[in-house]
Amino acid sequence: MARLKITLVKSLIGRPRDQRVVVQTLGLKKPGSSVVHGDTPQIRGMINKVAHMLKVEEI
Repeated sequence: MARLKITLVKSLIGRPRDQRVVVQTLGLKKPGSSVVHGDTPQIRGMINKVAHMLKVEEI
């Protein structure tokens, strides 16, 4: 399974609650923080919902 490195590049200030919940569920806390997740349909769905705030790299 491929792995994805997900980095939060924009702040959560002023974002709708559902977007903040998705970012927290991914395990990101503040801008610049990164996590590594497996490339699953569930993770891809969360990434698509907040793609405008993330940088995603395949590792």
